[in-house]
Amino acid sequence: MTKRTALVSGAGIAGVTLAYWLTRGGWQTTLVERAGDLRSSGNPVDVRGPALSVAERMGILPELRAVATHAKALRVLDSAGRSVARIPMSSRNGDVEVLRGDLARVLWSAGRDDAELLLDDTITDLRQDPDGVDVTFERAAPRRFDLVVGADGLHSTVRRIVFGPEREFSEYLGLYVATVQLGGAPAEPDEVVLLNVPGRLLALHPARGEAGAAFIFRHPEIPGLERADAGRQKQVITASYQGIGWRVPELLDRLEAADDLYFDAVSRISLDSWSRGRVVLLGDAASCVSLLGDGSTLAMAGADRLAAALAETPADLGAALRRYESGHRRLTGPKHRHIHRAAGLLVPASRFGLAARNNIARYVLGR
Repeated sequence: MTKRTALVSGAGIAGVTLAYWLTRGGWQTTLVERAGDLRSSGNPVDVRGPALSVAERMGILPELRAVATHAKALRVLDSAGRSVARIPMSSRNGDVEVLRGDLARVLWSAGRDDAELLLDDTITDLRQDPDGVDVTFERAAPRRFDLVVGADGLHSTVRRIVFGPEREFSEYLGLYVATVQLGGAPAEPDEVVLLNVPGRLLALHPARGEAGAAFIFRHPEIPGLERADAGRQKQVITASYQGIGWRVPELLDRLEAADDLYFDAVSRISLDSWSRGRVVLLGDAASCVSLLGDGSTLAMAGADRLAAALAETPADLGAALRRYESGHRRLTGPKHRHIHRAAGLLVPASRFGLAARNNIARYVLGR
């Protein structure tokens, strides 16, 4: 019997998890990744809830716990750098916080011998008929697949080709986020430190012994800002954080010298349907809530659900894709509905909002 073939665009958390489960379900799976390697950002992410079950069934939970971050508490500072609250970060229900790059590496190691990987390549065209999808690549020769999955993130190529321009599905949420590895040991080796002023947040994370910083700030949307224009992005960040004391001037200097800046708008992706024919979207490509929605956990859970749905009705692809979407929307829907509240708590826009948030931290959560 000929194996069914699947092409997964994007070798991030969602794509690699899906490839693992598809190959175990009898699919011949190919991953295509625009980057030249599988490096991922050093941002800390949580593996929690449904993703814990996925990791356990993949046999990777012990390895994830071995590379967990060192953070034991979250300390909230006021605009002068004074401590407002210290919130313990003890694991709940077995949750694991790891660096995104470590999570991607562990996931890929679990299934790397089973899936084909095309690096430094991307899809340029997709043409489907009732029996399959003809795919044109930038570098590789054209091929035909039974299923194509767009797991290629907020700025999905598959979504653009099949569903339409990004602007039709993306809502800017009023925030930009930039992350950078600072190098060297963190000043607070077991604490995440949050400094807020109205409209701006600076987070310092100890990771696993190498400090990282996140700049999350409110800003009018900047039309035409290229994702590859690191120089312009650094100018925007520096201008937004000018005049703040504490360690901010030093950290802006280190940001200026860094060559691994990640910068993007915080956005929500919403589509009426996640599939068209034999093409389906997964992870942030389908339902991104950027920074504010347990993206890695939902990516793993969604990949697991999609693979299970495909296994349940192997002769009816359309029914499988509908079942996947119906089930997974139950997890993504609440994140979408509460995203503005989450943004308001993370980066209060006013002094009043900031004071209220800090009071909650001080009297309810902190000590």
